[in-house]
This record gives sequence, C-alpha cells and structure tokens, in this order.
Amino acid sequence: MADLIQTFSETPMFGLVLTLTAYAVGQKIYIKLPVSFFHPVLTASALIILFLFFFDISLDDYQNGGRMISFMLGPATVSLALPLYKKIDILKSHFLIILTAITVGTITSIISVTLISKTLNLPSELTLSLIPKSVTTPIAVETAEKIGGLPSITALSVIFTGITGAVTGPALLKLFRIKSPTAKGLALGTASHAIGTSRALELGQTEGAISSLSIGLAGIITAIAAPILVRILF
Repeated sequence: MADLIQTFSETPMFGLVLTLTAYAVGQKIYIKLPVSFFHPVLTASALIILFLFFFDISLDDYQNGGRMISFMLGPATVSLALPLYKKIDILKSHFLIILTAITVGTITSIISVTLISKTLNLPSELTLSLIPKSVTTPIAVETAEKIGGLPSITALSVIFTGITGAVTGPALLKLFRIKSPTAKGLALGTASHAIGTSRALELGQTEGAISSLSIGLAGIITAIAAPILVRILF
C-alpha cells in the first residue's frame, strides 16, 4: 500500500486528488461539527500535513498537483464578484464608508506587522514577507516580491491568516457585539481575504458580498501602500 502511494505521489494528479479529498472530508466534519475550529480549510490542511508526514512524501511531489489548485486562486477570487453584484445597492449607498474602513484596516495591518516584527527583532526579510499577509495569495506574493520578501513565507502567512480569521473572526465579532452585516463582511474580508469570505458567506449574503469587495480593494490598497510604507518604516 505504501509503495503504491509513493508511486502515485510522483504523478501530477496526486496533489490535486489529495487536496480535493482532504477538503471533502473537512466539509463532512464541519457539517457534523459546525464549530469554527473545524473549518474545512483548517481540517483539510491538517489532514494533508499528516498524510505527507506519515507516508514520507516530499512537498515538491505534492506541489506537482497542488500548483493546479493554486492556479485557480485567481479565477476563484474573481468569482466572488457575483455576491457583490447581488448587493450592489449597499455598495452604492455606503461606498465612502466602506472604502475608508478597508483603507484603514489595510494600513493598520501593514503597520502593526512591521512594529510587532521589529519589537521581536525578526529579520527584515521575514518582516517584509509577512506584510501582505491579509490579502489574497496572488496579490500577496507579487507584493512580497516587489518589496523584497520571500514569496514562500508570504504564501504560508496568507494561509495562516485566512484560517485564523475564519476560525476566530465570528467569535470576536460576537465578543465585541458587532451586529451590522456590512461591518462583519468588512472585517472578515479585509483581515482574512478569501478564506474569511467563505466564512462570511455562511453568515449571510450581505456579509459575503461586502467581504468579497473587501478582498479586491484590500489587495489594491496593499499593492500601492506597502512599498510606500516600507520606505517610511524601514
């Protein structure tokens, strides 16, 4: 059995099949245990890591097929425009407030990461890699390369940020008594990009629509503001 898996792991289909299977299992678990800690992305990530470790399969072998899914991140992000279109009236009536909130949230994220990293005496290259952590992977990786970060570290931080936001976000919103659907969507989308948006969609259409808007605007603002703030803060 182990030999068969090792042979299969060398094919491009391995990473794709493993990822889809792990996510399907994660969804089943989440349906039975609808707790944020069992979010499908978190569960699937844990299952994939355990599988690779148990069968001693290298990350490079997994990535042969995993890159196919990574390639679809862009189109998947664009498809989030559908719930936004359905709630376009909310965007029109609150555009200035929404834009201001996303801008403040994005800049606060960049500054806080930089200050915390400096306090902890982290290497500059690592700090630069963490700065675009709150935007979707394609934009984050390009931004990291532009400011001198490591794309691999950035990709990891984006996934970690998204999972953390999806798991803890709803609880924090409840803790601080945030009841506005628009505010919930802004918080989840700006702080934890597409993974947070998938959680926002579970809360409601308005939350999902505003969260999907936040992904795009936060990405644009990060791509513009990050290089400027890096020159000021470093």
